[in-house]
Amino acid sequence: MQTALPESVLQTTHGRQADAILRNCVHCGFCNATCPTYQLTGDELDGPRGRIYLIKQVLEGQAPTAKTRLHLDRCLTCRACETTCPSGVDYHLLLDTGRALTEQATRRPLPERMLRRMLRMTLAHRTRFTLLLRAGQLVRPLLPAALKARVPVRQHLEPLRSAAARSRSVLMLNGCVQPALAPQINRATERLLYALGISVTREPGDACCGALSHHLNATAEAHDFMRHNIDVWWPHIEGGVEAIVVTASGCAPMLKDYGRLLADDPVYAEKAARVSALARDLSEIITHEQPWNILPRAAATRVAFHSPCTLQHGQRLNGVVEHLLQQCGYQLTAVSDAHLCCGSAGTYSILQGRLATALRDNKLAALQADAPQLIATANIGCLAHMSGQATVPVLHWVELLGSLLPGEST
Repeated sequence: MQTALPESVLQTTHGRQADAILRNCVHCGFCNATCPTYQLTGDELDGPRGRIYLIKQVLEGQAPTAKTRLHLDRCLTCRACETTCPSGVDYHLLLDTGRALTEQATRRPLPERMLRRMLRMTLAHRTRFTLLLRAGQLVRPLLPAALKARVPVRQHLEPLRSAAARSRSVLMLNGCVQPALAPQINRATERLLYALGISVTREPGDACCGALSHHLNATAEAHDFMRHNIDVWWPHIEGGVEAIVVTASGCAPMLKDYGRLLADDPVYAEKAARVSALARDLSEIITHEQPWNILPRAAATRVAFHSPCTLQHGQRLNGVVEHLLQQCGYQLTAVSDAHLCCGSAGTYSILQGRLATALRDNKLAALQADAPQLIATANIGCLAHMSGQATVPVLHWVELLGSLLPGEST
């Protein structure tokens, strides 16, 4: 694609990066064929090709409008277009730049600004979110059915008994909302890793990885979260943990990108690169350890696996969890259009409710079409988004493996 970015833009790092990405795009349209929002609306501006054109206009000096912002907001950042693109266009990097410029040049209505700030002030802080959720769970029986479906029943787990330390150790992220919504996920992870000879240290602190703020265009806030996390994690990194394990696939791409995002920070650049080098999705760790060699084989349970966008497109780990489940004895059912997003996408299900609901309903129809007994996924956001409407239980895949350990059941 030909570009005409002004020199003032080309003199910036983001401008040069955007220009290179735009020049890689040949406007073939393959991306639209796998874009969830384009499939729903049929609007060219709700597909990657149209959004790239909008961002190009902004970079070349055309003032963005509320319409520009609307179509960029509708993007799930699922990155399905990137795994389809024959030219290797780094669409998500271009989108970050376009959204940031549009956010600076336009003013959102007050209700939008308040909602987005409220989400950043609650979901990104584990303690605050937990208090709010506990309040919701107390009054859950009194809630309307639609709202009750979005508030999970509280899980009461007995604390794990202390055990002798293993010679190998990892640092595990707790997550912002996962400990309150589904504490059994981290518990199953700890037990499984311990059975595989690895001790787990839970991440101290309660700050977000930065992804939520980053995707809501609060860049400075996201970088502050990242620096804070590096400071909190650094003693454990210096202590020799072999990996930083992320059980929510939505957080893993962010950690793996710390090095790039803080590359220009003279104080944190080197440490951020170290964090990125250590970051591992849980599936990467577990697959390497070949748990099928120590676990009893699962009963013939039919499982529909939903591969989150952050797993298959963001990290390019498609097929890894599926292999794990099959090796351990689970029977995977057929799932059509497995590349499409479920509509969760961080805060998307709240900010773009109509589109998110349609995507969720389509995804559940595909997952349940082959009569599974369970749905497994790899991200707490997807799990929470689908659970209230699914006709079968929705679990994190590590719960299935954890259920094969003595003393646990699904």
